[in-house]
Amino acid sequence: MRSNKVGWLLLAPTLTILGVFGILPFIYVLYLSFHQWNPFGANPNQVFIGANNFRRLVFDAEFLTSVWLTLKFAFFAVGSEIIIGYLLAQLLMREFPGKGFFRTVHTLPLIVAPIVVGSVWRLMTTPSLGIVPVYLKRWFGYTLNIGSDANAAFILTVIMDIWHWTPLVTLTLLAALLSLPKEPFEQAQIDGASRSQIFWHITLPMIRPAILATVFIRMMDALRTVDEVWMLTGGGPGAATRYVGLHIWKVVFPKTDYGYGAAISVVVLYLTLVMCWMLYVGLVAPRNKGK
Repeated sequence: MRSNKVGWLLLAPTLTILGVFGILPFIYVLYLSFHQWNPFGANPNQVFIGANNFRRLVFDAEFLTSVWLTLKFAFFAVGSEIIIGYLLAQLLMREFPGKGFFRTVHTLPLIVAPIVVGSVWRLMTTPSLGIVPVYLKRWFGYTLNIGSDANAAFILTVIMDIWHWTPLVTLTLLAALLSLPKEPFEQAQIDGASRSQIFWHITLPMIRPAILATVFIRMMDALRTVDEVWMLTGGGPGAATRYVGLHIWKVVFPKTDYGYGAAISVVVLYLTLVMCWMLYVGLVAPRNKGK
């Protein structure tokens, strides 16, 4: 009984912070999503309108487009990070000259703030000034202008996210690979298994929980990306890179439509939870099946 009280006492600060900065704001946003509220308009009062905000977003072409763009961005960014991160983790499993230096340089992007990452990439991709457009023009004759080329802007946001977060994936998968027992691999080599067979039948199943957990973390981050993309493209050109986070920002702040922005936030949170639940099922189900 005493140990239970001590445990709850130790958890009290964390639970208090979670309640004040997590649960209470969520309840307020949920409450606000059923109201029409423009504090800077002619009627600054909150007006209850029921589910009208949710009905409105179902037919909002800009919102639906932003959801599609966000899912496409998350798919390409997270998928590329998993593949590149795994290859780099396999590389770091071996000894080669300059390994310590490469590992240090490789992890440096993780300590850079996202808004700084976006600013640096904005400078590097500015037409006639940035290093990327200059060398693309010199070497390949390609004129890069993310202010007018929607495809180039989207691709650059994906590349920027890959550059920033691939080291996290590398470190996670490297830890998973280092923890694997050697006996199954030695036995497979004795039995004459090829590298591809060892990967598909031994390595991949054993590091699958680590891969799914990494995808779980990165997917949540990718679905709510704002600051990096805002600094690089501002959501443009047009709405080519206006992902959900940027769309919510534009609805809430420039348009001061707080009720509708709250409704979008609730729906996006629900979609994120559904996707995370699917990943969680994929992570836990194989373990339960094997018991």
